[in-house]
Amino acid sequence: MDTASLCTVEKRGAVHVITLTGAGEHRLGPPLLSALRSAVAAVRAAAAAGAGGALVIAGEGKYFSNGFDLDWARTVPAELHASMGGAFRGLVADLLALPVPTVAAVTGHAAAAGCALALAHDAVVMRASRGFLYMSEVDAGLKIVDFFAELIRQKVPDAVNRRDLVLRGDKMTAADALRRGIVDAAVDGGVDDVVAAAVREAEALAARGWDGEIVAETRKAIWPELWAKVKDHATDEPPPPPPRPLL
Repeated sequence: MDTASLCTVEKRGAVHVITLTGAGEHRLGPPLLSALRSAVAAVRAAAAAGAGGALVIAGEGKYFSNGFDLDWARTVPAELHASMGGAFRGLVADLLALPVPTVAAVTGHAAAAGCALALAHDAVVMRASRGFLYMSEVDAGLKIVDFFAELIRQKVPDAVNRRDLVLRGDKMTAADALRRGIVDAAVDGGVDDVVAAAVREAEALAARGWDGEIVAETRKAIWPELWAKVKDHATDEPPPPPPRPLL
């Protein structure tokens, strides 16, 4: 499969926008995860070359992402299932280690791994009129994996909100998630309006002119338990730049 067709990368001013393309559910199977990790790696390479900026990840259509590709999992041997979870663990690690601010543009439903993907960003902008955050594992009868649980624990620190999201399986609208402090903004309008709002938020963060290495290392420091559970799956770090010659 041509993974390049599953997402696109464009530059809007200082902001890199990765879009999950098409009107489908954007299921996070190995092909889409590979495409996303390649796109994030391209953003990291641009940042390392001095481009700086920020990242927005968005989805086209009705869904931001409806979680893991369970149809794919049903068609392959059980021993291959771990490859999907490992790739997603690696994507979370790549986002934590990215030397630019990150914003999720939740343009539609974000369920299970799709919800976790949204929450793995520094900020979350959500469409007010359509979509919900939904950790579906309890309804689907699936065990929640360790790094999912740690991500939710770190990004949803209030115990009642975390219970409602994970143990009750509540479907949280943008207004509800904003009231609970889980997302940063609820945006009226359609997909384009949500992406535009996310880009504005990303531009504001990029304009702070932060040192990229400090941004990445700060994420790892404030969420150390999450980083510990995903770091072994991260894309290899690029070599550090050579030291400047002494004058």
